[in-house]
Amino acid sequence: MAERKPIESWLTDMDGVLIHEGVPIPGAAEFIKRLRDSGKPFLVLTNNSIYTPRDLQARLARMGLDVPVENIWTSALATAKFLEDQRPGGTAYVIGEAGLTTALHDIGYILTDHEPDYVVLGETRTYSFEALTRAIRLINGGARFICTNPDETGPSTEGPLPATGAVAALITKATGKDPYFAGKPNPLMMRTGLNAIGAHSETSAMIGDRMDTDVLAGLEAGMETFLVLTGVTTPPDVDRYPFRPSTVVDSIADLVDRV
Repeated sequence: MAERKPIESWLTDMDGVLIHEGVPIPGAAEFIKRLRDSGKPFLVLTNNSIYTPRDLQARLARMGLDVPVENIWTSALATAKFLEDQRPGGTAYVIGEAGLTTALHDIGYILTDHEPDYVVLGETRTYSFEALTRAIRLINGGARFICTNPDETGPSTEGPLPATGAVAALITKATGKDPYFAGKPNPLMMRTGLNAIGAHSETSAMIGDRMDTDVLAGLEAGMETFLVLTGVTTPPDVDRYPFRPSTVVDSIADLVDRV
């Protein structure tokens, strides 16, 4: 195997890598501080489209993690970037929260339920049957179907919650139309993120806790990949996939000295 170039920029998932159920994982604060002190470009990524980067910055700060707004990249931002490139100044019917609606407003999109160019589905804790019915009818009427991320479940203190991917499956069943997912594992999210910080995949690394999203996205984007065992994927899970991360470590604390 060809030797990789030294890592000059870092991308890391948030849930399961830096925090777990609202609590920072040991080593996370030290890792972020080392990144900031090094001056190397970095991004904290999340497939969750509920929150704006400013919201996430505040949430992380309360946990002792000092991450600037410009170093946070969400599936909502990746979705907005994709739509801006595809159809500038378009229209969309949106099911989601402020993270998604703000991202679309910021690129000049008009949010409407009258003959929109797109139906955009994101994360929300209050999926409405009425809104889903409207989305189904608009897609059947010709609107293109876009989703922020394919995650079928999300974490909560009470247990897994149905997430965007599960709701997308309902809409697909009713319309016969598959969505385009902008978030991980689509390498589009990684590449747009790298572009946002002026980084190149050859000299970048992706840290994640899930083989099926984080590691796969990093791999397909041409990055070095690190799997941490503080989230979803367990050691026995790794060999069940037809691909492997570059390195498996116990936690983010093991990567502080790599920066």
